[in-house]
Amino acid sequence: MLLKNRTAIVYGGGGAIGGAAARAFARDGARVFLAGRTPDRLEMVAGQIRAEGGFAETAVLDALDEEAVERHAAEVATQAGGIDIAMNAVGIAHVQGTPFGELSLADFETPVAGYARSNFVTAKAVAPHMRGKGVILTLSTPGARLSGVGFLGNGVASAAVEALSRILAGELGPRGIRVICLRPDAIPESLAASHVRSAFEGFAERAGMSVDDMLAARAASGPLLRRFPTLAEIGDFAAFVASDRAGAMTGAIANLSCGTLVD
Repeated sequence: MLLKNRTAIVYGGGGAIGGAAARAFARDGARVFLAGRTPDRLEMVAGQIRAEGGFAETAVLDALDEEAVERHAAEVATQAGGIDIAMNAVGIAHVQGTPFGELSLADFETPVAGYARSNFVTAKAVAPHMRGKGVILTLSTPGARLSGVGFLGNGVASAAVEALSRILAGELGPRGIRVICLRPDAIPESLAASHVRSAFEGFAERAGMSVDDMLAARAASGPLLRRFPTLAEIGDFAAFVASDRAGAMTGAIANLSCGTLVD
């Protein structure tokens, strides 16, 4: 087991990506603490982990609340003897598909402020409790590297998370803490999450297509694998990169787009 005797916190652990990562962490031996705002979803993921013989606890938590996040991290560290892995898989509802000329300042700022704040808050809360080989995982999107119409807030937010991850790796590296940002493309399985589907609806409506048809057409026109990543692939990679097998990797942006974006 790659993560035996490790302790992991997954912020947004009830979501699609957070749940996939949490299950992968647990299968590889980690004790998993799930945090998020929706208790039913957290308990569903925790139940799946326990059914497979893993350890999972849940906490209802707003990742934008600095005091609450710091208090929770301290409680986990006290209970588990420290924190080894923290993944921020928090999803923030925001507008996509709206061109710059029609985009309000509030709609632009929402993802930029929300994602930058939640990643800063969670990283700052867990770092003091990490035990020499800590790993902090963040999430961005291909929007950080692309140009186009309708994703200005998303793209700037993703670029901010990637920059935060690179700089944080330099700040925390001398303490043995690695920071890696995962950059998957759209994941069709995650459309059940309301904020994910609503984000794509703006693009789909302007194209006169359903969200599912739009994503299928986009995947089919991709340059390499011509498909999108699966939740299992993202979860498995998160578990691998959080393990000592990836001990030489930090300050990196992992391209998990199946080739829709080529580095």
